Amino acid sequence: MKNLLKGGLWILLCGLVISCVSNEKIIYLQNLEDKEQISEGELISYEIPEYKLQYNDIIDVNVQTVDDLLKNGFNTSTENVNAMRMQMAQGGGDIYYMTGYTVDRNGNIRLPIIGEVNVKDKTIEEARIEIEKRLKEYVVTEVYVKVKLGGIRYSALGEFRRPGKFVVLQDRMTIFEAIANAGDLNVVAKRDEIMLIRQYPEGTKLHRINLNDRNLIKSPFYFIQPNDQLYAEPMKVREVGAGENAAQSLLLFSSVLTAVLLVINLFTN
Repeated sequence: MKNLLKGGLWILLCGLVISCVSNEKIIYLQNLEDKEQISEGELISYEIPEYKLQYNDIIDVNVQTVDDLLKNGFNTSTENVNAMRMQMAQGGGDIYYMTGYTVDRNGNIRLPIIGEVNVKDKTIEEARIEIEKRLKEYVVTEVYVKVKLGGIRYSALGEFRRPGKFVVLQDRMTIFEAIANAGDLNVVAKRDEIMLIRQYPEGTKLHRINLNDRNLIKSPFYFIQPNDQLYAEPMKVREVGAGENAAQSLLLFSSVLTAVLLVINLFTN
C-alpha cells in the first residue's frame, strides 16, 4: 500500500506538470528572444492602410442642404433615426442594417434619386466624393455629404470567454480591443497561433497571429478590419481536461487519484 501511495503521488506530480500552463504562453506583447526588442516607452510608428469598401459592407450616407444646416445645425440625424438606432443597439442588433446602404455583389449601393453608385475598392473619402458628384447632377443647391462605415463587424470563435459576432461603432479598432470586447481569451487558448481570417477584394486569406510577440504592433494585423474573423485554438492541455490554474489542476488530479486509490484498495482487501 505504501508503494501504491508513492506511485499515486508520482502520478499526481506528473499530471500537475503536464497540465499547468506557463506564463510565457499567456502573457501578451512579450519581447521574444528571436525577434526585434522593443523597449517600454519607445515610440512605435505604423501606417494604417485605408480600408477599401467591398461586398457586404454597410455604409451610412447622410445628405444635407444649406437649408437643412440652417434649420437643424450640424445635427445630421433625425429624431426618428436616432430613436431606431438606440432601440436596436439596446437589443444587441446591428443598428445600421435598417438605415444604412449595403454594398452588393457588383460593388454598388442604391441611393434615392441618383440610383446605383459603384463604391467597390473605394475608400470612404473616395465614396463620398463619388456620391457628391452624382448628387450634384440632380440638385442645384449646395449639399453636404457625409459617409461613414457602419461600424466594424467581426467574429470571435473558439477559446474566447464570450465568443460571438460583434459590431463596434468606431472607425478604428486594435486586435486587443476586439479580444477584450469578446471577454478576453481563455487560459488554454493558443495565443501564439491565433488565426485571422481576413476578407480582401480578390478573396479570403488566412493569417497566423502571435499575440505574445510585441512586434505585432508593427504588423498590418494590429488593427481589425470589417468582416475579420478571429479563431483561437485550444492547447493540448485542454484534451486532458485540466484546470485553468495550478489550484484547479491540483484539485482535479487529487480527486481522480483519490478515486483510483479507493478502487484499488477495495480490490486488494
